Amino acid sequence: MTEVKFSELSGSHRDKISTVDQRGKRIWIYVKKVSGKFFNYRQLVAYLLVAFLMVLPWLKYDGEPFVLFNILEGKFIIFGQHYTHQDFHLFVVGMLIAVVFIVLFTAIFGRLFCGWICPQTIFMEMVFRRIEWAIEGDANAQKRLDAAPWDFNKIWRKGLKHFIFVLISVIISHTFLSYIIGVDELGKLVTGNPFDHWQGLVGMVVFTAAFYGVFARLREQVCTTICPYGRLQGVMLDQNSLAVAYDFVRGEPRGKIRKEKPLEKKAEVTAAEVLNLPQKLGDCIDCKLCVHVCPTGIDIRNGTQLECVNCTACMDACDEVMVKIQRPKGLIRIDSYNGIIHKKKSIWNTRVAAYSVVLIALIGLESFLFASRNPIEALFLRTPGTLYQKLDDDMIGNLYNFQIVNKTADESHELFFKVIGPEGAVIEFVGQKPKLIKNGMSEGAAFIKIPNESIKSMKTPLRIEIYDGKEMLDDVSTNFFGPDK
Repeated sequence: MTEVKFSELSGSHRDKISTVDQRGKRIWIYVKKVSGKFFNYRQLVAYLLVAFLMVLPWLKYDGEPFVLFNILEGKFIIFGQHYTHQDFHLFVVGMLIAVVFIVLFTAIFGRLFCGWICPQTIFMEMVFRRIEWAIEGDANAQKRLDAAPWDFNKIWRKGLKHFIFVLISVIISHTFLSYIIGVDELGKLVTGNPFDHWQGLVGMVVFTAAFYGVFARLREQVCTTICPYGRLQGVMLDQNSLAVAYDFVRGEPRGKIRKEKPLEKKAEVTAAEVLNLPQKLGDCIDCKLCVHVCPTGIDIRNGTQLECVNCTACMDACDEVMVKIQRPKGLIRIDSYNGIIHKKKSIWNTRVAAYSVVLIALIGLESFLFASRNPIEALFLRTPGTLYQKLDDDMIGNLYNFQIVNKTADESHELFFKVIGPEGAVIEFVGQKPKLIKNGMSEGAAFIKIPNESIKSMKTPLRIEIYDGKEMLDDVSTNFFGPDK
């Protein structure tokens, strides 16, 4: 069998993306409706994820949001657990895990995340696109409407569509903000006087405009030109990576199905016709339905392209055609290059193994960091620019600044401090005794006093233990400076 390479099928798609013409002008995509097994699965996944996204900000645990990413105040709550800027190292390792996981997932399954899980694709294809189909009709009806003059029919259809688009963008922006400031603060912004919190109002307007612009105008350009993930496929995919792929071995050479004239009426008859054998055409009938249903406007028959989001719409469209012409399904399917050429599927190779080892190591490190994480953290530092002080009763004193961070929802109450060091060391707080503040930080100043006779050197190491009743919450180390002896 002659091997057909992707590069032999077409070349223009390698020079430019499918939604830009030779002059650099955008080509607007009119996507044809699609139905089928994969669309139904994708629809189910999409609606479950949308419901999860919308409901999650409303969930609370012990009176606090179940999830919160308050970047403005440095307050983060993930599954009921509080995190602060002191947990930044956990987020760094977590981001590394996410990056390595994405690389590993892409190396094995291609860009499946984009077509099935990415919020951009879910909202565009399962919400905004379906509204557009319901109001303006299928792809051909949309083309006719755009080409028509601005009469009443066009005005009310376009107006209604964009009104609903703006309304949904408002809902999405409010949901997005609820992850940042929480539903309680969002409620105050919505119901209160806008002049009392104009910054929040500006944020709502900006986010609404951004989401509307993305789903009404940018659309697939977010995936093909803005998001860097698609451009990274070239270094993450190999010939064993699974992706939505066209079986060019089975499909080429493509050609239309034609009804031949009766043999006796033809002047010349070939041997194949005499033996009633079909011409050697592939299974692809060049109907271009796979192109018409593609949300990024590519021809999947040209091979793997950065615009492909693995949404599987072309698979449903092609399977429908294969059923009609009585050919096997799967001309377009999830497969690898080696799976198509050599009929071998093997996702395990040296690169995947290396990624897996790195991922497991990072997960192990993150697990250790979480296990050793202290929900109460204290910091005692000598006040900058101060020296030791000689006090009454032959005592030497040092002034310290302290911070006590409570990452839990425990109620505020007083703490007990114990100085572990030279005999006779005591601690006295300037002002009120520090309290454990619910989901907050208490700070202040304190004197540590040590009898002069107990000081043996200019620098004395100390350890301060912090107790809540009989339970030690944390201990910190610091240094005490005194006279040189």
